[in-house]
Amino acid sequence: MAASLRSHRLRPAAFAAFAAAVAVLALFAGAPSASSSDTAKRPIAETDLFRFVWVADPQMSPDGHAVAFVRVAVDAKREGYDTSIWIVPADGGAPPRALTSGRHDGSPRWSPDGRRLAFLRAVEKDGQPQPPQLFLLSLEGGEARALTDLTRGVGSPVWSPDGRAIAFANEANEKDLAKAREEKAEKGSRKEKEGKEKAGAGESDEHESDVRVITRAVYRENGEGYLDAARPSHLWTVPLPADDAAPPPEPRQITRGEFEEEGPAWSPDGKLLYFASRRVKEPYYEPQRWTIYTVPAAGGEPRPAVSFDGSMDAFTLSPDGRRIAWIGSPNGHPERSYDESDLLVAGTSPGSKTENLTASFEGDVGEAPGGDQRPPRGGAPGAPVWSRDGGALYVGVDVHGRGNLMRMEAGPGGTIAPVTTGDRAVLAFTASADASRFALTISTPMEIGDLYALEIGNPAGAAPKLRQLTRFNDELFAGLELTAPEEITYKSFDGREIEAWVQKPPGFDAHRKYPLILDIHGGPHTAYGWTFDHEFQWMAAKGYVVLYPNPRGSSSYGEEFGNVIQYRYPGDDAKDLLAGVDELIGRGYVDPHRLGVTGGSGGGILTNWIVGHSDRFAAAVSQRSIADWAGFWYTADFSQFTRSWFKGAPWEDPADYAARSPITYVTKIKTPLMLIEGEADYRTPSGDGGEQMFRALKYLKRPVVMVRFPGESHELSRSGKPWHRVERLRHIVGWFDKYLQGKTAAYDVP
Repeated sequence: MAASLRSHRLRPAAFAAFAAAVAVLALFAGAPSASSSDTAKRPIAETDLFRFVWVADPQMSPDGHAVAFVRVAVDAKREGYDTSIWIVPADGGAPPRALTSGRHDGSPRWSPDGRRLAFLRAVEKDGQPQPPQLFLLSLEGGEARALTDLTRGVGSPVWSPDGRAIAFANEANEKDLAKAREEKAEKGSRKEKEGKEKAGAGESDEHESDVRVITRAVYRENGEGYLDAARPSHLWTVPLPADDAAPPPEPRQITRGEFEEEGPAWSPDGKLLYFASRRVKEPYYEPQRWTIYTVPAAGGEPRPAVSFDGSMDAFTLSPDGRRIAWIGSPNGHPERSYDESDLLVAGTSPGSKTENLTASFEGDVGEAPGGDQRPPRGGAPGAPVWSRDGGALYVGVDVHGRGNLMRMEAGPGGTIAPVTTGDRAVLAFTASADASRFALTISTPMEIGDLYALEIGNPAGAAPKLRQLTRFNDELFAGLELTAPEEITYKSFDGREIEAWVQKPPGFDAHRKYPLILDIHGGPHTAYGWTFDHEFQWMAAKGYVVLYPNPRGSSSYGEEFGNVIQYRYPGDDAKDLLAGVDELIGRGYVDPHRLGVTGGSGGGILTNWIVGHSDRFAAAVSQRSIADWAGFWYTADFSQFTRSWFKGAPWEDPADYAARSPITYVTKIKTPLMLIEGEADYRTPSGDGGEQMFRALKYLKRPVVMVRFPGESHELSRSGKPWHRVERLRHIVGWFDKYLQGKTAAYDVP
């Protein structure tokens, strides 16, 4: 899929410890519990982020009796996040409890018999987490034990169907592995090592150069750093030890070569491993084409199973192993700026026809509304889930800002039916072996995201039963004066209907005139919706009405709505946003002289664009933005070599690049502008965004300030260091306080 500007059981007897029954939990806790109603409440604070707890990577046990998940919390220094694995019974009969004590534990995966749990643990060395290794925990008691000690660590663990082995991914190349073997041999011979140290005094081992030789157009990735083509991810397996006392067997490498492999997945009989790969050295010259391959689990030559002209993600095999389902986007002809994600199915035999089950469905499969409070660590599984008989599939779908679970018949012309409904965002889910019970993490505008269990109705048509299993943030939220947003729709300049949300201050009075902040999402092909957003709640608590629309170009409204901005971005989408401001002014509670505008990534571009075309805003904050499209074409972490965003390279159509670049209109900017930049942002490099705007406006002696966050990537607002996330909010609201509310600020600007 094209890169975006915004940026893979306890047995019943084991539950004896969960003996005490509790009252049935509410199906949906959109607000704090009623027992808190008598206590005094306060506005939410920016520093409340330090107390937030997130639920990530929910994993339903094979028998549907328990859920393992990752609990994420801010660490003691407030500079990072701790992750640990917890468990809770799916019937809600007991509270969740911790299973592991590591600070960097994740990816819990049940064994097929539900008696053991494999997970990844990153052990700290000199205060820094090392590459994660595979650990095994018996749920009948005992400590977790390491199964691997591989250089460059382990990822994507998957149990074999018989529970005798685990497949995983590793990026070490032959040189890395040889060096690791040598180091291990040296540690085993202390005398030989000491002799080498004496003989080699004053000498050094072979020098490993840190010089990068770049030969590919895509050579770094936001949040990941510089890419290493010499270390593609390959598949490995490790057999399980015969008993707890036996030493762990040596892992075995299954695939090799120069190409990256994603997955893996086992065939139902355990004889084959499936993986996805795009086996092209420089794939950015052509539209995406992915292939799912098979390789014998004992090793051998990979063979293609399914090829697809388009993006491919999150694939799963049917229970009988004869079909594969995946989430992807067929290539457009000609290329599109926005490809709606679909659910696709094909047979596992070569040459099988691919069926698009959601070709006529308006919505994004495998997506959920965007916000700033998805788990900052821990992962979010969302692969399609097959029904037990293979006749249907369950997927998450984002439709008009609502993220819910849907059931789709696995055949052409099959029906699509909702499993959950309402104003919410299903962020992640997995299912029991028979797909009768699901574990979901769900967020609403009043709830960060908790764990729920869902029981699917029987064939007679019983309604699904939803039960809340965790309430980690209830105590905090019970004391906060939160407000639910109002959903509105309005007509834009050309009659197109635009959907938006309005976050109002606590104690809102419709007869008052409030300052307004227009908050623009990134992407541009993403969408706001019914999910918790700390930024909006805090701005409202500080006395602002916050408007956050989904202008044309947003996802979840169909391909026509998303692609109407192709080769016209920014432009008419900015008019949609301004029409929303006019709508609220017309309702009488917004002060037209105290308007602010902000946005990150694609929203930062639109912020730059708007203040270069309008003087109606009293202040603006542009975050992680682009000022010069030509410069961005050369320096972004992904390439634009196909004609999806631009009709050609910068030298082929310089007038178009200039006309759509906010820097072209910088002399017209009079609005006081703050620019927020992450110094490790490779998605929208600051040299082609905030730095250009800042230097130009300083030359023009206009009010401008730049705030730079060391070490932060494009994900600053969503998963950056906790202190940086809080400081970012303080800077944004402080800027608006200065110019919209006349409060004292620490910014010395002209």
